[in-house]
This record gives sequence, C-alpha cells and structure tokens, in this order.
Amino acid sequence: MLKVLLISGSPKAEGNTAQLIQECARVIQERGVETEIISLCDKKIESCTACGKCSELGHCSLEDGLNEILAKVRESQGFIVGSPVYFGTARGDVMAALQRIGYVSRKTDNFLAGKVGGAIAVARRGGHTFTLQEMLMFFLINDMIVPGSTYWNMVFGGLPGEVWQDKEGIETIRHFAANVADLVKKLHTSRESPA
Repeated sequence: MLKVLLISGSPKAEGNTAQLIQECARVIQERGVETEIISLCDKKIESCTACGKCSELGHCSLEDGLNEILAKVRESQGFIVGSPVYFGTARGDVMAALQRIGYVSRKTDNFLAGKVGGAIAVARRGGHTFTLQEMLMFFLINDMIVPGSTYWNMVFGGLPGEVWQDKEGIETIRHFAANVADLVKKLHTSRESPA
C-alpha cells in the first residue's frame, strides 16, 4: 500500500496549517494513495541533542513521541510537512522534529532517501519564502525527491479559515499534493518493473 505521511506543525488542531494539510490529504487520496496526518498540536517535541545514540539504537534516544512518528515516516513513500510562520521562520518544534528525523535517518539506514515530499508554509503576512527554504533543507540533504507546483508552496491566512480566501495559494497546494501522489505512484511502478 502506497502512503504519504503528512505532519501539521500548527499548535491549533483546526488552524490554517491543519486545514491545508487536510486538503493535501484529500487530493492525494483522490489520486489513489493512502494518507495519514499527524498533528504536533498535542506533542512537546524536544530539540536534538546530537548524542549519536540513534546510530546504536536505530531510533531516537529522546522519549517524547517522535519515535512513533519516525516509524510512520519509515514505512511511508511520501512525506509532507506544513508549518505556520512565526516571526519569519517555521515553528521550533517543527524544525526540531525534522532535524531529529533526518539525524536518525542519516545515522542508520538512510530511510528518507528516495521518498517524495516537500514543505508548506502558512503566514498572515510574510516570512513564507524563508520558512520554505528552512524546511526544504531537510528534504534536500536527506536525498529526498521534491516535486514542484505552479508557485511556491505558500498560503496567506491569519485567523483559522482565512487561507481559503487565497485562491492561488490553495490551487498551488492542491497541484503540489497531486504531484506528490503521482510521483509516488510512478516511482513505485518503476521500482517494481524488471530492469
């Protein structure tokens, strides 16, 4: 079963980021790929301590719920992360989660390599591009495949629900989600085909 794991980095269960992640999941499912959404709103993700124990354990030594997320990332073919923009950057716990997931992957079996995915940034006014760049560094250094869209994956909105007023942003996100699903399927088919 092909699957895309989506993480909502919003502290609000029904915030703009969560709503966009749900829309991505809807588009991906319409294209025949399973999805699962994990919200960080009820988690307290700690920063990486660079202890290196993950190379021995095969998972992170910190016990804050990230290992459950790691297991789900490992079994997925796609991975999308959305974050609201606070003070011009992604939320701290979003970056802490990405850094630890990447660290474990690189210190173990590089399970992120070849996965399809990307980042989505949501802001009331600005900071989108830096936030996207900040999050995309995780995807690129981990040998992941990041499909494009018709614009950068950014949507404007402050109060919950305002993102739906940004028609271009919504269409950009939908196109990105469709590209993720289609690429997951194409890669799966090509990897299953005899050489």
